[in-house]
Amino acid sequence: MADRQQQQHGDSHAPDPSTLLHRVQAHAPTSTQIVGLLTLLLAGAALLLLAGLTITGAVVALVFLGPLALLTSPIWVPFALALFVVGFAALSAAGFAVAALAAATWAYRYFTGRHPVGADQVDRARSRIADTASHVKDYAREYGGYLNNRVKDAAPGA
Repeated sequence: MADRQQQQHGDSHAPDPSTLLHRVQAHAPTSTQIVGLLTLLLAGAALLLLAGLTITGAVVALVFLGPLALLTSPIWVPFALALFVVGFAALSAAGFAVAALAAATWAYRYFTGRHPVGADQVDRARSRIADTASHVKDYAREYGGYLNNRVKDAAPGA
């Protein structure tokens, strides 16, 4: 009976070649994965080659054009500075023109009653300014006589 159990369960110490072969085949890459890996390797090699050529070209250009740039730098520095100033002025002018156009468009829509974005806030601010001006006017009327008498006391010739 012990022999039968040993035959049914097999010897656990000795590897079964059929299961080992199945395991290897189960983990074998498919043809799509192999083509993908080859494509990845070729693209990586091409990019590595291009990076090497770029760095080599940059070093060679620096070696040959460095002295030329050093000798002509008294010309290039003022030219670059002037180019920067002109470019900054042009971009600033364009930005201010766009801002002015946007403000004019908003004001046109506001005054023609189309209620652009923020019109409610402008109306609230306008009413608050009008209320504050009214309060200041009332305060000046109420206490204005007192202040006028004080001013006349401080400057009798006025």
